[in-house]
Amino acid sequence: MRDNTTHLAFPRRSRTTWSAALIALTVLTTGTASTAQAAEAHDRPTVTTSTAPGSLHGGSTHGGGTHVGDTQGVADELRRLEAAHDVRIGAYAVDTVTGRAVSYRGHETFPSLSTFKAMVCAAVLDKARHVEPGLMERVVHWKAGEEVANSPVTAGQGEKGMTVADLCHAAITRSDNTAGNLLLHQIGGPLGMTHYYRSLGDPISRLDRWEPELNDWKPGERRDTTTPAAMGRDLAWTSLGSALVPADRDRLNSWLRATVTGGERIRAGLPQDWTVGDKTGTTDAYGSAHDIAVAWPKSGHPVILAIYTNHTTADAAVDNAVIAQTASALAHGLGTEAP
Repeated sequence: MRDNTTHLAFPRRSRTTWSAALIALTVLTTGTASTAQAAEAHDRPTVTTSTAPGSLHGGSTHGGGTHVGDTQGVADELRRLEAAHDVRIGAYAVDTVTGRAVSYRGHETFPSLSTFKAMVCAAVLDKARHVEPGLMERVVHWKAGEEVANSPVTAGQGEKGMTVADLCHAAITRSDNTAGNLLLHQIGGPLGMTHYYRSLGDPISRLDRWEPELNDWKPGERRDTTTPAAMGRDLAWTSLGSALVPADRDRLNSWLRATVTGGERIRAGLPQDWTVGDKTGTTDAYGSAHDIAVAWPKSGHPVILAIYTNHTTADAAVDNAVIAQTASALAHGLGTEAP
């Protein structure tokens, strides 16, 4: 695959801006997420109301008296799901206006799998906007030998080529692996992806390998990992916040809404009249299955959800229903309607 750039340049985020942002979105738990201890903490679901001066959308926060859902019910439901399905669930959800958040194992590490593809597209949009105008319209070509497994859109298209924008559409909507690799080349590879996470104020998420090797995961593996809370915040700031300019946010969200791989996951756990955009991640290793989503209720505030799951046995099957039921529990925990 053609490495069209060696740049790792992304706009620097204001320390003041990011500090206020993280205050507004952070789940208030004991310790700091940047330490190994906190990264492996077994969270109990918590709901908090931000006291920061403003929110992701610049609106006011809401204080005491506001219904925030049955948090004990969330804890009980997720523990029941874990026991019944022999699965580990990591979950994070946040109301992006009030700052209320629900977290369950939100600071434990999971393989990012293909959920990184939403972020690589955000990074490419950011670079095109501020560093390399015209990048999204550039046609990328590749050789047949550079194609990898699970590439339903890019397979056989290397000679004809595809624009970077079309590669983003393929990577997000169909989780095309060759498209994911070609996009990584635009930002400097896995190192460039990690650099972009850091530019978002995320000290946890990292990418170390390419597709499909990054899916080779086992418990204790640190490479190519994230946490539900970290990825949830990253998605909040790229899809709804100030990490991207409005036109680029709209483009990213249009790709997320067009995803066809997540119908049985977060989308299945939320009311049918919600508008949902998501990015899935899946590997056979330990039956790991993930989904991250931005959801717009028919009435109310936009919600971010990040759900990561893996089983305890290496050959376990993926269980989409666990993700759907977790999404429903999180919606209840935030005090929003759920089926």
